[in-house]
Amino acid sequence: MSKDLKKIKKEIEELREEIRRHDYLYYVLDNPEISDKEYDGLVRRLKELEGKYPQFITPDSPTQRVSGQVLEGFKTVRHRVAMLSLDNTYSTEEVREWEARNKRLFKKEVELDYVVEPKIDGVSCSLTYQKGVLVLGATRGDGSVGEDITANIKTVSSIPLKLLGKDVPEVLEVRGEVYMEKEDFQRLNKERAKQGEQPFANPRNAASGSLKLLEPALVAKRRLKCFIHSFGYSEGFSFKSHKEFLEKAKAWGLRINPYYKHCKNIEEVIEYCLKFQEKREKLEYEVDGMVIKVNSFSQQEKLGTTLKSPRWAVAYKFPAHQATTKLLDVEMSVGRTGAITPVAVLKPVECGGVTISRSTLHNFEEVERLGIKIGDTVLVERAGEVIPKIVKVITSKRTGKEKPVKVPKSCPVCGGKVSKVKEEEVAYYCINPACPAQLKRALLHFASRGAMDIEGVGESLVEELVDRGLVKDLADIYFLEKEDLFKLPLFKEKKAGNIFSAIERSKKKELAKFLYGLGIRYVGEKIARILADRFSDIDKFFSLKKEDLENIEEVGPNIASSVIEYFSQNSVRQLIKKFKKAGLILRKERRKTEGILRGKKFVFTGELASFTRRQAQEEVLKRGGDVSSSVSKNVDYVVAGRNPGSKFNKAKALKLRIINEEEFNKILEKGEI
Repeated sequence: MSKDLKKIKKEIEELREEIRRHDYLYYVLDNPEISDKEYDGLVRRLKELEGKYPQFITPDSPTQRVSGQVLEGFKTVRHRVAMLSLDNTYSTEEVREWEARNKRLFKKEVELDYVVEPKIDGVSCSLTYQKGVLVLGATRGDGSVGEDITANIKTVSSIPLKLLGKDVPEVLEVRGEVYMEKEDFQRLNKERAKQGEQPFANPRNAASGSLKLLEPALVAKRRLKCFIHSFGYSEGFSFKSHKEFLEKAKAWGLRINPYYKHCKNIEEVIEYCLKFQEKREKLEYEVDGMVIKVNSFSQQEKLGTTLKSPRWAVAYKFPAHQATTKLLDVEMSVGRTGAITPVAVLKPVECGGVTISRSTLHNFEEVERLGIKIGDTVLVERAGEVIPKIVKVITSKRTGKEKPVKVPKSCPVCGGKVSKVKEEEVAYYCINPACPAQLKRALLHFASRGAMDIEGVGESLVEELVDRGLVKDLADIYFLEKEDLFKLPLFKEKKAGNIFSAIERSKKKELAKFLYGLGIRYVGEKIARILADRFSDIDKFFSLKKEDLENIEEVGPNIASSVIEYFSQNSVRQLIKKFKKAGLILRKERRKTEGILRGKKFVFTGELASFTRRQAQEEVLKRGGDVSSSVSKNVDYVVAGRNPGSKFNKAKALKLRIINEEEFNKILEKGEI
């Protein structure tokens, strides 16, 4: 390389470092040293040099935030560590109860300290850095699998493309919240109104919709911002506490919310939550509560998680905003189980920065409890900052012209008979199984990721298929022809081919997924797996007695009644025959290995090469074994992957059997090593 080129390269590298330093001062420290004009001059000079000498462009250059290409779609990404959602509390008493529950889990006296952070009303994301360079941005998705939105994430200026410092981990995954400030949200909605487009309901929806755009250049115009709030995973670096992680992340150039606070006890936590509640309206962004986290990572690990939420963290939700408005009408909505839900149609009213025009009334017992009539003036509340609900009727404003809300005698969608399935239940149901409204929602559930995972079968397609009579029951999805799809608007060969491939793949889904997809009342993913493991063949469900189900520890009387009632219907028997005719194998294959781990308990720590943590746990459960999230003397095997955590040290102290991944694979094959 010539001296001149070396000089150019050096100037480019110095410009990049200078721009990164100013990004850090502006976004992280909120202490800029130069004007916007001077900053723009640095970026302009860098662009000019990179334009003349493209051989020196690197992916982490500040000029590479917006790619010039329109994306074809988003690939899926499996999270190394699940992105769980938080449980909510709505009072200081509930916060104290949460701490008391956690302390009981330790089975000995323990002191807990906490970190409290504002709960930004935005969209969760995961960021992965390799050797300090941003390589992946992903959505939360279902918690286990998200979408690769790296190109869009790179447009968010407050997310560094390269971390600062020389001690960055080999791999670092962090979690954050992408959001839109109130001012930018109002500006965007004004622009959309001018162009005749539907305005976004709130800043959270605007941020979510922006990240789903397939053109990064458009995303860049939305002025999204991001706060990093959680640790996900690292190689070559470890943290003892959440506070330590936040401080180190800030030093690396990641933007941390300045209002986080370390609290020595739960009373300090409550005091800070109540104090912060008063300043929420003055912030530039929407905050719907506070997130409370146990500070110590070793204590977090001991507390573990439930299926959906960490036990060591909880959200304290601020009291909801309220407003008064007029109830114009009550419409009837029919759900996938046939339940008829009264929905209030309201005179549009601003409530907490959002226009509310509809609110669920839940059921007719709630209508009676509220004493609500069409034409009433009502008090509406945006509960938990998300779901609007009617709190009470302002009877003093009645004129005498209000009309009572009546239970419909026939289904508002199909005209079928309406009745209570059980007298003790509050819900009324359309009992016509061919009701189109039920079918639409049932088909969406059947095709969902947790069930048969038929990609491409979304709301618009389901509407068309049912309205045109192409699908009259769940099994009809497997008897569609490509010509049927070509009749639908905007359908092309490639799109139809993708959907047919997804439908074909779903035929091989396991029995548990199919049972969950049927949408039987009270049967969620966990119960579906338990039932599939116990009975293994769909035909066995037609001869089940109540005692067969009530003997299962996790199955209560409501679930038992629901399953038996569902499979007692002749229409269900015919539906299952139709599924079999389509080629679905509705039985759980018994393998030679099944049951070989019965009575054995496993704990996993660190990263495995050939499994995610969840996959490894499922392999144990398939073979009759048990899985624990904490180390104790009752554990038979501790499977240690790369970078094991504190469980590894505790297992050594208890002299438990610690095995590597190779030994774990041998156990899966033979039941022992």
